[in-house]
Amino acid sequence: MFSLFLEECEVDDASVSLNQGFRCKARMGRDKARLPFRGGGLAEAVAREVGLAAGNSTLVGHAELEGIPDRYPGEGPMGGILTALRHSSTDWNLIVACDMPGVSAEFLGRLRAAAERTNAFAVLPYGPDGRPEPLCAAWRRLAFPALEAAFERGIRKVTAALEGLEVARLDVAEVAIFQNVNTPEDWSGYAAE
Repeated sequence: MFSLFLEECEVDDASVSLNQGFRCKARMGRDKARLPFRGGGLAEAVAREVGLAAGNSTLVGHAELEGIPDRYPGEGPMGGILTALRHSSTDWNLIVACDMPGVSAEFLGRLRAAAERTNAFAVLPYGPDGRPEPLCAAWRRLAFPALEAAFERGIRKVTAALEGLEVARLDVAEVAIFQNVNTPEDWSGYAAE
């Protein structure tokens, strides 16, 4: 399994329309990928967890950090997911947003194992509230053509792009695993780490 670490940290809620032009710095006041965390930047810490779960990680879409440039800059997480899948050469890919300090290799390993047991196009974790988290999910490379077609039709909401595709559900009891940080207040609980 090839893992891709997605640096698309623009939205705090998968149900928000992604074409509204949110920016990482707008609410946080600075680049979330570079927030100091566990001896480096937040993006590096999340990438380490992805790498531990999948064997490697690749940054997508951050102009100032080494990795794959976003093929669809300014188009939100959907563009980052498409970029990641376009560059992938493996069946399954872990794609994780940069702003999830609670994500762990253990959780990502469970996500990876769930992916390896299904024929679905994606495995999305669902929190206790029943909402999916598509920005911390396992994506099959074969989903790319359908996702790209949705993107070309103007769909930017990730869950809307998945309509009509088989998606496996991974129920998660604790939402803190994929809780993202968008404001200084969100970040304050993690800043000391």
